[in-house]
Amino acid sequence: MASSPYQVLCVCLGNICRSPTAEIILKHYVKLAGLPVEIDSAGTSNYHPNKAPDPRTQKFARARGYDLSHLRARQICREDYDQFDLILAMDETNLSDLQWQINNLVQQGELHASVMDRLALMSEHDPKFSRQAIPDPYFGQASDFERVIVQCESAAQAWVEYWQANLDILRRQS
Repeated sequence: MASSPYQVLCVCLGNICRSPTAEIILKHYVKLAGLPVEIDSAGTSNYHPNKAPDPRTQKFARARGYDLSHLRARQICREDYDQFDLILAMDETNLSDLQWQINNLVQQGELHASVMDRLALMSEHDPKFSRQAIPDPYFGQASDFERVIVQCESAAQAWVEYWQANLDILRRQS
C-alpha cells in the first residue's frame, strides 16, 4: 500500500475566524518542518457557507505574514470523520459539539466509536496555553484577533514538535 499524508481538520464554530487561522498557521509550520501532513478547516455550524474568513481575521493574519483570502467556510460533514486522522477543536464547546455529532453517527451505525480517539484540542500539547480555549474573537476587539494568532502559532509549533517526536503517528496507509 502507498502512504498518503496524515490529514488534520481544524474546527471552530463558524469557520471564519479561528479554524481558518489555525489551518494556515499549522500548514506554515508543517511545511517548515517538512512533515507529510495536510490540513483543512471547517465549522460545527453552517452560519457562513462558502464565505471568506472574517475581514478582521484576514487583516491581522496578513500583518503576521499569513494569507487566508483563498479559504472558504464550510460545515463539517459525515465524510470528514472518515477522511481526517485528527480533528482539532478550538475550544471545549466545539469539542463537545463534535463528540455529540460522533455519538449520533455511532448510534445510527454510520461510524465506529473509535473515531472519538481522533479528537483533540488545538492546544492539547501547547506548553504555553496547555488545553486552553482559543477564544472566539468574533464579537471582540483587535486584541482578541491577535490573541488567536499568537495561540495558534504556539499550538501549531507544539503539534509539529509532537509529530516530530512521534513520527510513527504520521505513517498512514491508504
